[in-house]
Amino acid sequence: MPKKILAVDDERAIVRLVQINLERQGYQVVTAYDGKEALEKVASEKPDLVVLDVMMPYMDGFEVLQQLRKNPETRDLPVIMLTAKAQDTDVFRGYTSGVDLYLTKPFNPMELVSFVKRIFSSMESNEGGNVLDLG
Repeated sequence: MPKKILAVDDERAIVRLVQINLERQGYQVVTAYDGKEALEKVASEKPDLVVLDVMMPYMDGFEVLQQLRKNPETRDLPVIMLTAKAQDTDVFRGYTSGVDLYLTKPFNPMELVSFVKRIFSSMESNEGGNVLDLG
């Protein structure tokens, strides 16, 4: 059974780019286009990982991440933030909010694929833990 990834961004072209590149690697990709829909899809689809934008309608990525980390069922769900918000304060906020990886736009799709593979590999070697070793 392939790993399921939720791609969330209000820019449909970005969602499609993420989706195509991850599907080429054998992952199943489901999509959402705002923060509210992201939380609904996490509940209904039970993804193994979320690729999450920050600036979105209804609820931004930081709010989505906060909701995921508060819920015992999704507390350990790996989240990669993929965003144009590249200021040090934004990156710091992402990591202190519990994001597993912070990737800024514009991004190299193969770099995203590489990070996804590392997260899954790290999870398997840590028996489902949420510790990421990028070394």
